[in-house]
Amino acid sequence: MRKILVLFALILPTVTFSQELNCTVNVIAQLTGNDNNVVFRTLEKQLTEFINNTQWTDKNFSPQERINCSMVINVTNYENDNFSATLQVSSSRPIFNSTYSSPVYNYNDKDFNFQYLEFQNLVFNPLQFESNLMSVLSFHVFMILGMDADSFALNGGDEYFAQAQIIANYSQQLNGQGWKLEDGLQSRFALIDNLLSPMFKEIRSTMYNYHIGGLDIMADDPKEGKAKIIEQIPELEKINRRRPNSFLLRVFFDAKSDELMDVLSGGPSVNIADAVDILNKIAPMHSQKWRNIKF
Repeated sequence: MRKILVLFALILPTVTFSQELNCTVNVIAQLTGNDNNVVFRTLEKQLTEFINNTQWTDKNFSPQERINCSMVINVTNYENDNFSATLQVSSSRPIFNSTYSSPVYNYNDKDFNFQYLEFQNLVFNPLQFESNLMSVLSFHVFMILGMDADSFALNGGDEYFAQAQIIANYSQQLNGQGWKLEDGLQSRFALIDNLLSPMFKEIRSTMYNYHIGGLDIMADDPKEGKAKIIEQIPELEKINRRRPNSFLLRVFFDAKSDELMDVLSGGPSVNIADAVDILNKIAPMHSQKWRNIKF
């Protein structure tokens, strides 16, 4: 009987899951004038464990597939378990046949106010509001997952962006900033709303073609890879013609400007003059970097 049970166990399909993120969390509290308070270290430790140990999707990620990312919480004020802070979120993805990691998501969330009681239980509910702390962090987790997936498959981040939008919608019941239309053109609401809008569709196809067709082939064919990246710049100009100075383009270039400067400056010689002209037009806030491009 025991042999039969063992055999039965062996033929059953094995379903295993591993966490998706390899996230570094830092809580900086110098602006509070009380940065030695142990609550900040406890918060940092709890959030690190929460983000890295939560199963965010039903996908199976091997350890080497975990997405490298970071969240830096800069606390500006702390009083009676109420925190005022900003949150800098960034993530990267590996490039095929290289040791290079390409920045994918870089977002400075300036409206991060939350309540936290030391050692409180941290729970994420995909369909129900728990706290602004959980909503903001989980929103950005799904933005990281979506941006990463978009860089590997055309519109591959659909399911993750849909969850980010669900979080944004149910978090509107809170009086916190960043979740509503009236919170401005650079809010979390604007970010996910724009990303899912057909008006900005080229941003997502660019994320795919830029990485898969460009960066991922540069180890084997650097000239073709560079040419494919240059081909994406006029695609972004289409967005700028419809919506000049859009927030979504700013988010893209916050992640990619340094990399674009390096790619266009180095490697095989190709015609980049038109691309640089477009960059100056659609991303003038990075004009100094575009001036540093050698061609």
